Formats: sequence, C-alpha cells, structure tokens
Amino acid sequence: MKKLILTALSLLAIQWMSAQENTIDLFNGKNLDGWVNHGEEKWFVENGELICESGPKAEYGYLSTEDFYDDFELTLEFKQEADGNSGVFIRSTFEGTKVNGWQVEVAPPGKDTGGIYESYGRGWLIKPDPEKDKALKMGEWNTLKIRAVGSSVTSWLNGTEMVHLEDEKIGEGKGAIALQIHDGGGIRVKWRNIKVTPLGTR
Repeated sequence: MKKLILTALSLLAIQWMSAQENTIDLFNGKNLDGWVNHGEEKWFVENGELICESGPKAEYGYLSTEDFYDDFELTLEFKQEADGNSGVFIRSTFEGTKVNGWQVEVAPPGKDTGGIYESYGRGWLIKPDPEKDKALKMGEWNTLKIRAVGSSVTSWLNGTEMVHLEDEKIGEGKGAIALQIHDGGGIRVKWRNIKVTPLGTR
C-alpha cells in the first residue's frame, strides 16, 4: 500500500514539474513585447506592472497575445483603480475593436466578476452566485485563474470557484488571450504575473 501511495505521489510530482516547465510568462514586466494593441485606449508598463487606462475617446480597448491558445490554464493578478471595469478574453479574434470571443468578467463589486460573457453574440452565458462576489477585493490585488479545456471553462477568484460552464461553441473557438478596458472612461486597472500553461489536449 505504501508503495502505491509513493508511486502516486511521485507521478503527481512529475506532472506538477512538467506543468511548471511548460508555463509561459505572457508579460515580461518591462514592455509590451508579445502583445497587440487594438484601439486607442492606453496600455503601458510602470514599475513592473501592466496598466490600462481610458484614453480621450473612452472607447473599448484590448491588448491581445500575438499567439493563440486553445486549451490552457491562465493565472494573473489584477488591481482595480477608479471604475475597474475590464475583463480577460479567451480564444478571441479581433477586427479593430470588434472582438469575437468570450470574456471572463473583471468588474467592480456587484457586477459579476468571474462570469462569462460572449461579446457580439449571446451575451451573458453564466454569472456567479451573488454571494461569491465577496471574493473580490476592490482596490487590492486579486488573483484570477481560468482553465479552458475543450468546451469546459472554469474561473476562480482568489481561490473561490466562480463559475463552471460547458459550452459547445466555446469548445470550437480558437484565438488569443486578451485583456479588455471597458468603454465609458474613467477606468484604470493594473495587471501583473500573467502566466499561461498550455495543456496540449487538442
């Protein structure tokens, strides 16, 4: 029995080490290498942090990865300042500032952070239970994790599972990971430690 337990633990350790080796830092803390800016809103690096701010036009803006990611686990930290209405897009493509993809919401309290929204399509697909909103720490650093495998998407905020969704259309999607700044002006959000682990299941 002990041998079986030791063997299982060894396999788990090997899998964990393999995942760590495959993890990619999407943000280097210095500049926007590896990213594409869509729109005229402000994206810049300051003190090792990626910052988005509303520009003079106060429109939608996106910063997407140059590379596409299908099945993956993404972790990042965000701190909302001012309005804080933003989001993280998965399997997304862009025509100017029109996005085809799915957003894991990042928003002020009471606005469904962690829920999944389909832009220019079906709208809200799933929202977290209202009591889970207490996981959000407005004005402080938050950790968001997104796991996308085939048609399955799960989000966690500061260790709390926010939503789990099975959706055939998402399962067919291919595209980039992207950060969003909402329209309306007055928005400022900081990002750091943006890491993705491709799962290679497709």
